[in-house]
Formats: sequence, C-alpha cells, structure tokens
Amino acid sequence: MAQDAHSSISSQSVPGAGPYVLRTLFADVPLSEDGSKDDIKINCVEYLDGNLYVGTSDSELLHFFRIPPDPTDLSGVPTFILASRLRPTFSDPAGAPNPTRPGVQEILLLPGIGKACVLCNSTVTFYSLPELSPAFSGLQVKNCHWIGGVDLNQDIQDTNGATILLSLSKKIQVVRIGEDARVIKKIELPGSKLSVRRDTIACVADSRSYALLEIERQLKIPLMSISSLDETQAGTIVGQAQDISASSGGGLLRSNSSTQARPHTDSSEPQTHRRGTSLGNLISSVSRKQEQHALDAEEPVSRTTTPPQPSVSPGPPEVVFPSQSTIPDDTAEGRPATTHAPGPSFLKPHIVSPTPEEFLLVTGTSPLEPGIGMFVNTEGEPTRPTIEFDRYPRQIVVDGGSLDMSSSSPSLTPEEGYVLASMSKELKDGIHYGLEIQRWDADAAEEEPMKFWLEPTQDISTKIKLPQSLGIRSLLGPNDTHSREVIDRLCRRKFTPFHLGTVEPSSVSLKSVDSRTALSMERMSREKELFDRDNDSQDDESLPEGWQATRNTEEEDFARRLAGITSRIAVWSGPYIWWAVRNPLILQLDTQLAAIHALSNETSEKRKILFHVVNSFRGRDAKSELEFLTFSYIRQQVGILLLISFLQSTKDSFSEAELRAMEEVLVDSQLDPRVVLSIVPGVRNEVIETRRGIWIFGGVKTTAETFISSSDFDSKTQTSLSSLTQPVLQFLRRFLTTWRRKKGFGSVPDENEVFRTVDAALLAVLLELDQHSPAGLAKNRSVRSELYELVDSGVDCFDRAETLIESYHRLFVLSRLYQSRKMAQEVLETWKRIIQGERNDGGEFQDGELRMREYLTKISNQNLVQEYGIWLANRNPKLGVQVFADDKGRAPKFEPTYVVELLREDAPEAVKYYLEFLVFGKGHTIYVNELIMYYLDVVITKLQSSSEARDAILSTYDAYRALQPPKPTYRQFLTDNAPANDEAWDSRLRLLQLLGGKYEYESTVIRDRISGLSSVADDLLVPETIILAGRERNHENALRLLVHRLGDYDTAVAYCFRGGASVYSIYQADTYIPFPTSSTESRAPNRRESTPPTQNEQARLFRSLLGEFLQLEDISDRVEQTSLLLDKFGSWFDVNDILSVIPDNWTVDLVAGFLIKALRQVVVEKNETSVARSLSSAQNLKIQHELIVKIEEKGPSIES
Repeated sequence: MAQDAHSSISSQSVPGAGPYVLRTLFADVPLSEDGSKDDIKINCVEYLDGNLYVGTSDSELLHFFRIPPDPTDLSGVPTFILASRLRPTFSDPAGAPNPTRPGVQEILLLPGIGKACVLCNSTVTFYSLPELSPAFSGLQVKNCHWIGGVDLNQDIQDTNGATILLSLSKKIQVVRIGEDARVIKKIELPGSKLSVRRDTIACVADSRSYALLEIERQLKIPLMSISSLDETQAGTIVGQAQDISASSGGGLLRSNSSTQARPHTDSSEPQTHRRGTSLGNLISSVSRKQEQHALDAEEPVSRTTTPPQPSVSPGPPEVVFPSQSTIPDDTAEGRPATTHAPGPSFLKPHIVSPTPEEFLLVTGTSPLEPGIGMFVNTEGEPTRPTIEFDRYPRQIVVDGGSLDMSSSSPSLTPEEGYVLASMSKELKDGIHYGLEIQRWDADAAEEEPMKFWLEPTQDISTKIKLPQSLGIRSLLGPNDTHSREVIDRLCRRKFTPFHLGTVEPSSVSLKSVDSRTALSMERMSREKELFDRDNDSQDDESLPEGWQATRNTEEEDFARRLAGITSRIAVWSGPYIWWAVRNPLILQLDTQLAAIHALSNETSEKRKILFHVVNSFRGRDAKSELEFLTFSYIRQQVGILLLISFLQSTKDSFSEAELRAMEEVLVDSQLDPRVVLSIVPGVRNEVIETRRGIWIFGGVKTTAETFISSSDFDSKTQTSLSSLTQPVLQFLRRFLTTWRRKKGFGSVPDENEVFRTVDAALLAVLLELDQHSPAGLAKNRSVRSELYELVDSGVDCFDRAETLIESYHRLFVLSRLYQSRKMAQEVLETWKRIIQGERNDGGEFQDGELRMREYLTKISNQNLVQEYGIWLANRNPKLGVQVFADDKGRAPKFEPTYVVELLREDAPEAVKYYLEFLVFGKGHTIYVNELIMYYLDVVITKLQSSSEARDAILSTYDAYRALQPPKPTYRQFLTDNAPANDEAWDSRLRLLQLLGGKYEYESTVIRDRISGLSSVADDLLVPETIILAGRERNHENALRLLVHRLGDYDTAVAYCFRGGASVYSIYQADTYIPFPTSSTESRAPNRRESTPPTQNEQARLFRSLLGEFLQLEDISDRVEQTSLLLDKFGSWFDVNDILSVIPDNWTVDLVAGFLIKALRQVVVEKNETSVARSLSSAQNLKIQHELIVKIEEKGPSIES
C-alpha cells in the first residue's frame, strides 16, 4: 500500500521511514545466570500467551512471564520476569571426541495440546505448557538434526493432536503428538535439514538442494540446488516425481537405554528444573531422574533449526559459512558420513511459505553474493517473478499477504506482503548487521523493487560487545500493543499560536504590535468581549473545571483505538530482543517529512520531495479510519512544511505552480486556517482564539509551535502586513478566499471563530494589495472587485473589519461594509465624511453628492432622509431638494408645505429650487406668487446693488432694438446671451416665464416692486412691465413699451391681433423640467383660454398700435412698420380714419396697398349686401308660400 509513498529518493535511507521498525520486546535478557559469562548468545525465541521462551547457546531455556503494563503508563511497555531457567537434557553422539554443543537449537510449541518440543544439542525433549514441566516421562530423541514440519494449514489451537517431522540423518520421522508421542510414518530421506509443510506436501531441504515431499504417498519431486554452482545433482531430473516409499513401521517412541549414551550436563549440580524466585510459591520445584531413551542411533545432528510458522525460514541462529570456518563432516557411530562431491560453497537452505499454495526458496552462489528467491507451488512449478537479495540471507521471514491471517498486522483488507532477510551489509563505516526488507507480492511490471534496510539504533548496537547478525523468527503468539508515536501524532492537542504570557488564554489573539491605531485595539477588545458574552458555545463560564484534561483524555483514547499494532516477528542480537512491527503509513511518511524538513537549504528539490509524498496517495480512497486520518495528517504536515519553506525562501523561489499546489494541499487537508495564519507574520494577529482553543493533530501542533518558537520567527513577529512580499500576499489571498467558500457547510469545527479569523485576515490582505491599484472604480477580476465582493457579502468579523478599513483610510469600502448590514445611517455618515474632504484612499467615490441623493431614495427611514437631505440641500441646493421632491422614494412622502418651511429654516438657499420643482414640475400654482417674488427679489436686489447689472440690462435693450427683423423674442434673446452662473440673469428668465404664464399672482404687488426701481433707473424691467400692463388691460402702455422701448414690432402686432392676450405666450418657453418625472407631471398646468377677441377690440388695439408706429423717431421704421401694418391688417382700419392720420407729406405709394385693399373691400361689401338683400327677398317669398299652404290645409274655421 505504501510503496508509492516510498518512491522518493530518501524513503529507503531515512531511518524509520520503512515498512517495519524495531520495538523493544526485552532489553538486556539475563543470558548468564550469575552474569559471569558474556559470550552467551540467543539461538531461538518463542512467545505464546504472555510467556516468552528464549533458547541460548549455553544450552539453557529461559522462561519469562509477561506482566501487563500499568494502565496509567502511557508508554504501554510490559515487564517480563524470569519464571524459570531450564537446562534441557541432551546426549552427545556416541564416539564423538569433541562433540559440538550449539545449545538450544529449536523451540516448537504445540498450544492445541499444551506441549513443547525442544531441540537442544541434537536431542529432542518434550515439555508441558506453559511451565515447561517434563512430558512423556522424560522422553528423548537424540541425534536429531531438526524438528518442525507442523501443518501450517492446521489451526494451532486444534486439540486433536499435532503432527511434526523429526529430521534424522537418514530418514524423516512423522510423529503424532497427543496424549503420547507416536511415530506414524518413516520416510527414507537422508540428510534433511529443514522442512515446511502444507497439509501433506512438505518442502524439504538437505545441505545441497530443495525438494517437495508428499508425506502420505511418499513421493518426492526434486527442485533446484541451493547453490547455483553445485553440479552434484546433474543426474537428477528436476520436477519429476520419485517414489521413495519403503517399509515403515509405527508405534510409540520408546527409550532404548542399551544404545543410549549417558546424558551430559554442564553443571555439577543435579539436573533440576529451576524456577525463578519471583514465581517460587506458584510452581513447585521438580527434580526428576533423567531416563535415557533413544529410538535409533543416528548421525551427529546438524546445526539447523526451524520454527513452525509459515513466515519463517528455519535454520540456526548463527550460520557459520565456509568462508569463516570449516563445516564439520557428518558422522554416525564412527561411520563415514554420506559422501557428496565438494562444491564451491555450502549455503544454508531457506524455505518459507507465504501462501497456502506456495513456497519461497532461496538460492545463490556464495554468502557474499546476491541471493535469489524463487516461488513454487505445491507441484513444483514457478508461480511468480523471483526476488533478489543483496546478499545471501542468513535467515528470512515472510509477513503479510492477502491470505496470511498470521501476519504482523492482521487486517480486514488485503495488505502488503514483505520478506525480511537477515544479512550483513558493507557500508562506509564498516560491516552492518540488519534486515533487508522488500515486497514479495510486488507487481511484476515494476522496474526496480523497493528495498529497505533496518537495523538496531546506534546506541543499542554499541552496547552489543561483538557485532552479531540479527536473528529473526515469526512467533507462534502475536503481541498486541499501541504505537505511542501514532498516538502522539494523531491525538488532537490544544494549539498555542502565541507564546505563553503574551496573550491571556481566553482573549482574542490580537497583538498591539500590528495594530494600525489605538482605536483598533480598543474595538477589537470590545468585539471579543461581546463575542464571548453572546456566544453560548464559547462561553468561558460554561466550561467545567478540568475540561481540558478531560478532552485530552478523550482525544488520547480515540487515538489509541486507532494506534493498535499486532506483531509476531521477533528479532534479536546479543542480549536484546525486539518486535519487528509494521510501521504505520503515518509514521513512514512523517519520518520522511521530518528528514526533509531537517535539510537546511530550501531548494526546489526539497519541495518536489514534499509534493511527491503527498501525491503518493492522491486519488486513493481510504480503506480505514486510520488511513483516512493518515491522509489528512500528512496533507497537513506537508502543507505546514511547504508554508514554512515558502516563508523562509527568497523572493520568487516558488513557482506559480508550486504555490497553487501548496494552496491545494492546505485546503484539502482541512487544517484549521488559524494555524496557517499563526505562522505568517503580519496576519497572525487576526487569529481569534477563545478559551476552548484550537485543537489539531499533535504532530502538526509540534511542527507549527516549533517554528513559532524559533528565534528566527521571533524576530519577525513585529513584522507588519506591508512588509510581506507580493507572493505571500497573493497566496494568502487565494487560500483565504478558497476557505471562505466553505462558510455555511457545517463541517468546519469552531466555525464561528474560524470564519471570523478568515474574514479579518482576507480583508487585511486585500486592503494591503489594493493600495497599489489605480484610483477609481473596480475593474472585473481585480483585487478591488474582490475587496468589494468581500465586504458586500458580509463579514463575520464586523467590528474588526471597521477597524481595519479605517486604518487603511478606505471610507468608501467602509460604507459598503455598512451597506452589507443595511446600516443606512452609518453609510450616509461615511459618505458625508468623504464629501467633506476626509481622506479616502482609492478614489472610487465619484459624484458623491449624486450617489447620496440616489441612496436617500432607497431607504425608508424618513428621519434619515430629512437629516441628510437638508445637509445635501445646504451643500448642493439644486440636488438636495430632489430628495424631498422624488415621488419614487421608499420613505414616506413629505408634505410640500412642511418641506418649504423646513428648507426656509435649515437650507434657505434651496427654497428656490424646491419651489421651482413644485411650480414647474408638479404644477402647484399656489406657490407661483411666492416663486415670482423670490425671483423678483433676486433681480431687484442685483439691479439696485450693481450698476454693472443695470448697464447690462440696458445694453440688452439697445442690442435688441438694433436687430433687424425678423428677430427672436426678447426672452429668447436673453436666453441666448445669458452669462454663465449668473443667478440674477437666470432668475429673470424664470420670472419672465412665470409672469407670462397663465398663473394667478398678485400683479399689483409685483408692479409696485418693479416701480420701486424708478429711483435707480427708469424702465429697467421692460418685458416684465409689458406683461403686467397686458394683464391689467393697460394695452396702450404695453404697446408703447413694445414699440418704443423694445422695438419688438412683431410682438406688438400679435398682441393686437389677439386682443392683448398674446403677450402671455410670447415669453412662455418650454416647460422647465428640473427633475426626471413623468410626462404628465412635467407639463405645465393647462391655461384657461381667454374668450376670442372681438373685431372691435382688435380694431381699437390696431389703431393704438398705428398711432405708436406713426410716433417712431426713425422715419424709415415709421414708414416701414406703418405700411406693413396697413398692408396686413388694413381690414381692421377705416379708410377715412387712416387718411386723416397719415401725414400729408407721405406719397400715395406708401399706402397704395392699403387703399387698393380698402376699395376692393368696399366693392366686396357692396356686392355682398346686394346678394344678401336678394337672398332675404327669396326667403320671404318662401315663407309666405309655406304660410298659404298651411292655411289651405287647415281650411276655414267657424268661431262661435
């Protein structure tokens, strides 16, 4: 499972990063009873149900009893006490001058029947479990090479007995162990050294080759030679079954004292089964007379041993290779041993069975050359690719696999299968003894299998006096324990982002060193107090006493449940025994991370390794809860280490792709973003930590706190946000934005504090980045647009956001923050500050007064509308009055009368504009007189106080008179020549507009006001006087002013034609629309049309106009205007009257047109009179006829 995780270049060389680690089983085993011997070695080890059995080279069998650890001991390390020291009985081979005594060679436990078989100095003895009392009346089998061959497919707890194999010099005895020991079969197979059995198929080996043996039918299938250089088996047909059956008898194993040599002991004391003093009262001391029993006289035993498990390669604890010593010749009772052709090197055979259908056999050329592991099935056929060992192993063990229920880490799911080989390795500092570990079930497609080297730690190695190869064995009984390292890493602990003493435990983690203003600190403190008071889930008072200790215990119990480890592989060297336990994936990867982090230089290669570690399980679904937490933990660790590397690296050393990948790792890891922010100077002060604290994985906590407590980090804690580099700020921007999208998911622990922190930090980062943006409104996908989006969507850290935004002088952003909370008054107050000129960096608040006016129409609070409408009316009267005039506002409508009074009191300058709106926009004629008086006051005041204004007015009259016909109306002339920003001029235009309209106003009062200007100058307001004269039916005066003061002859003619009413429309321009209103609202009120003038009225006015024309000073104007008037409107004049007023010196040509039309009119009138007379006569006749007809119809009548 973890192979990909080890694909980095460091995973094989980093101690603790491999798939197995050594954990102490028993340190410093008391091999010597009195401590006087220091050359005693451990030959074999077995363990079952808390009982540890150790066989030594001093021919002792040590029995230790396991005392469980104290429940309060977090380390969980048990204690072993010595229960007994046993010297098994043995017999030297008869006739051997210098017998070899390797000691206890093999311990074979049969728990189903409660027996143990011990091979000591080539003699097999039997004992009862667990106290090792002699069984079967002290039965012995001497001259035995090896014991084992237990059926690996059989349940070890089977109480029906167990079948074992005893390897003698010339045969293998199949012995059934139950209530007694009974030989059930003898197989003629000389020189066998070891065997591993599955059901009836045993894979056996002698000193030169391997073979498969069918026990029931006694068939043998020769396999390969142990040494590939050994040619002594040239005549053997490999893979062809051979019948090796012969007469074999069965029966009880019996003693044969006549052929048995006297037993020997190394002690002068009588043979006893000595118990440890600590168990002296539990088991009584037993002293037995050792009977001498023998079945056959065999050859001297070889020094080969084998354990009973499928995962072990039987063999002696220490192999003496020919390159180191000479292998003694086998003899039997003085007879020469079986003759073999000498080979280049004798190699110890290794057989293990990884699966119920396979055996793994090891071949090679020499002890110092590589070995080859070959897999064969029960029919002798290869099953899978070979594996290679760097050197020919001394011992091997297989562990795990999809079908191995006795592996070191039983699991409900298939797990990796490993082969562990004990060997030596030559390194730079000399020869090292350890274990080479590799997969035996690896995919054949892999180019190069991963290999790992495991050896005892350096301090242990130095305690072993002489370097020794490691013994290894798969034990019968498993050991269940917990990994303290896993617990320490996965157990959640309270993270301390700030040094102790700098911040109160229950306070918000805000430091004054990075506060922009004193107000910032004060507001943050208030925010924290309010939060702690209002948030029930974080109420300090709700936390019971000792809550943190309780949670620590709960977290540790949870982690301990996941940290269980089961092991059954023992490794020993010198007096030390270890468990070879599966190294959990979390420890493998975390060890690699620690080694990578220890590298001083921050290089791209280092980052690639970190990314490779986290990518090793990318896209893989977790198969267990531990694996799920492992993935999360490693992602968090990698994320923290990458971030630390990023912060310590030089500018631009991280590529954009690496930054994106780091961000993805941190987000996917679900690491509390407050932890990330706490290690970034400049933003760590935004971290909010309540009394409950921040709880994260213990390993991640250690990494983060180690960095925070470093002297290098301490020197940067005073760093402000502005000192962070752009890459750091951009990373924080993306990271925090991504985290913010998780808001509302409900799966985030401490959601309130987390998102308050995220919002505050993100706001600070965006404010810092936006300082470099150009002034003006935000553009799409810019930092400023993100800043707006953040505050518009609402932030959880509202008070802190106010402080931050104020400190950056971003008042417009502050107003948007208030808008997100619908705080209309604060929005308006902030805009007011901007309009009044307070500093607002960013420059995005353009047309502020207009925006305020628009905003006032969108709020429903009438008081606010009035308050800020008045303020705006004082600042910009024309715009301010629109607030009160807009009918589409959400606030209740203001009564015009109230508004007028309000404006008069608080914003007098805006009264005029509001009245204009009422009159021109809304058609409220009741305010016409007031507006006229306002305009008139402005004009008169200006004329009375300014001679330049008077001269300007008089000059317009002269200029207008000088214009040649046709010329515009005088008002149009004024409009076209109006100076810019001249209030008096504009007011006069408005005055003319109102006076010329069909409005009701007090003309007498107005005329009196205008007459008051006579003290300054005569006829200053001529058009106004003309309009008033026409309204008062003073037509002669109006015509006089039109003709002589203005020279507006066309208007004068129109005035007469319309009976004196035309002057009302002459000066009426298009309706003034100061505000966007509907077409109905924008129209001026309909004027009631006056009664059409009679011809007599028109004739009277035309005669008055003719008199004015005849008084013109300019003779040409006099003649021209008189001729035109008579030519166009001659029918309104009497010829006699005209002839009487026309000067005598005028020629007839000047009035010829009038006279011709007059004569024609006389003729027309005469003809019309004749026609009318005739028509009247005809009509009279018709009526008389109709009368006669009616009389006739009625007939005569008689009146009585």
